[in-house]
Amino acid sequence: MSPKAGRWVRLFVDYAGLVAFLAVIAITGNAITASWAVVAGSIAALLVGFGFERRLAPMPLVTAIFGVIFGGATLVFHNEAIIKMKLTILDAGFGLFLLTGALRGKNPLKALMGDAFHLPDPVVRTLTLRYALLFLALAAANEVIWRTQSTRVWALYKFPGTAILIFIFAMSQAPLMMKHMPDDEAPEESPKK
Repeated sequence: MSPKAGRWVRLFVDYAGLVAFLAVIAITGNAITASWAVVAGSIAALLVGFGFERRLAPMPLVTAIFGVIFGGATLVFHNEAIIKMKLTILDAGFGLFLLTGALRGKNPLKALMGDAFHLPDPVVRTLTLRYALLFLALAAANEVIWRTQSTRVWALYKFPGTAILIFIFAMSQAPLMMKHMPDDEAPEESPKK
């Protein structure tokens, strides 16, 4: 498979369930109908990913599992609150995971990011606590929005709303990260003559 085709397959695998869900919500305004789309889109994404890549990538697999579980439960119980609570549960779970790890003296953010950044442990702990609070706040915001707004407004909060909020938050953490980045590319002093 060419690199260009590989990128399209990866985009499809990563976003098919979400795009299908949001498209159906935009058209129908009905989260129960959109749950059919998220279940079908998630399964299709996994099948395409496995067919082209001969593997199941971890993040699309987790996304598909949650999509099928919450989408399926929404369909079985005919209750759109279930699919709307998925974001609350995921954000709260991630926030609690980060917070619990930090309180136990671990660096779960560093474990998740791996070699993506090299920062001193105290800075990583600070970032971990901040991101934990962010995800707990996003969970609370989702609860308020889905309970007080229309399904279409909630869908816009889900995407692109949360992505924009996470991006803005990440940019607000850049000064802390830049201040503590190691100087790997410090210019060498020229020899004195």
